[in-house]
Amino acid sequence: MSKESDLAAVAEDIAKLKSQFDLADKSVPGEGNPDSELMIIGEAPGHLENKTGRPFVGRAGKLFEKLLMEIGIDRKDVFITSIVKFYPGQRAPSQKEIDLCLPYTLKQIDIIKPKVVLLLGSIAIKALLGKNKSITKEHGKLVRNELGNLFPTFHPAAALRFEKYLPVIRSDLKKLDSMLQLIRSL
Repeated sequence: MSKESDLAAVAEDIAKLKSQFDLADKSVPGEGNPDSELMIIGEAPGHLENKTGRPFVGRAGKLFEKLLMEIGIDRKDVFITSIVKFYPGQRAPSQKEIDLCLPYTLKQIDIIKPKVVLLLGSIAIKALLGKNKSITKEHGKLVRNELGNLFPTFHPAAALRFEKYLPVIRSDLKKLDSMLQLIRSL
């Protein structure tokens, strides 16, 4: 089987969970290049993602695309998903929702085998690095574990709410770009 068909099978399995999410219109399994060296994992779909079934298409997603372009990365060249694959409403996902969806995110990482996984926000960080991890302490640092190379930063939605996070995210993404260049040269 190919990565595309494996990811499509995971997306079909994700769609079967829809009944567990009262406010979900569509599943948002993720999209992008299955051969990407960079996989991006956010927290959960927002309202617009819920309507379209596509990740990172709202205001935070548009800002994030702009930030990626600043370091020369085009959205079409990466794979983007979230820990939770359904819209939880205007609240953070519950632990039950995270636990329900996390195995599918892990399958996606295993299929894609990216060189680096960029974690956006505290939910992604806690889900993949451990519940005791803090975004304020972990951002901008490469962490290696059984999943590979993980690089946490603030979610772009934080920069929409609090402008002070925008330069922090930019700085973290510049570090990420340097790491990707180093990895490519090895």
